[in-house]
Amino acid sequence: MNIRIALPSKGRISGPSVELLEKAGIGLTDNGNRKLFSQTFDPEISVMFTRAADIPEYVADGAADMGMTGYDLIKEKNSDVEILSDLHFGQTNLVIATPESSEIYSMDDVKDGFTVATEFPNITKRYMEKQGKNIKILELSGATEIAPLIGVADIITDLSSTGTTLKMNHLRVIGTILESSIKLIANKNSLKEKYDKIEAVQTSIEGVNTAERKKLIMINIHKDKIEDVVKVLPGMSGPTISQIYSKENMVSVNAVISETDVFTTINNLRKLGGKDILVLPIERIMKN
Repeated sequence: MNIRIALPSKGRISGPSVELLEKAGIGLTDNGNRKLFSQTFDPEISVMFTRAADIPEYVADGAADMGMTGYDLIKEKNSDVEILSDLHFGQTNLVIATPESSEIYSMDDVKDGFTVATEFPNITKRYMEKQGKNIKILELSGATEIAPLIGVADIITDLSSTGTTLKMNHLRVIGTILESSIKLIANKNSLKEKYDKIEAVQTSIEGVNTAERKKLIMINIHKDKIEDVVKVLPGMSGPTISQIYSKENMVSVNAVISETDVFTTINNLRKLGGKDILVLPIERIMKN
């Protein structure tokens, strides 16, 4: 049961997509010499590299069984795909912006007949129609932020992660159309016909994301302190407690905790008499 996964060939989400796949145990056999198609360590899984903007359609048409691409691109293409997971990277917003010198401060100030420059004409048109705005769309392939400054558009819609580029170009945000991040998607027919393999890939990838910013903490402590330790170290499903060989009064306690809780947790465990404390990285967590 062979499946093909479409990944972005370049851009800011290309590297993280390949890295996520590799952490999930589906590494590329020829990653040092990337081609249009690459094999993985699983003989039933291959990877196709293409433009992120084309991935929704390739998956919808069945040229690829699965893919990783932005939610904004899926919605722009209006692609009939199954969204399996949010991959929690590549976060960005599709925003509406106008020159700081203009008298446009909200959508109420956007008038019929205004021209909107954008790389996302379909999303923008649908949004404006819902807002009851009769506007003109100027489709651009890049550098959208310059359009109002040279007088070819009144406002723009553009992707913004931090707002820095907009501020540098003296633009202010007056609204948000869409919040986007990278999604794992699948062809709907492939999902039915190749469910076991696609589900296995999805589960492995989700396991990597679950493990992100999680740590495995291990301590040795007197067994009389177990109840106190449980309060400090609940873990994902409660801590694992086991007897230490040759030390009748000591037990070993293991638990998975958030990376942000490590400092406080270690100090609390030390106060309870915890010894031999280890904090280890986690590569993957499989909940089922």
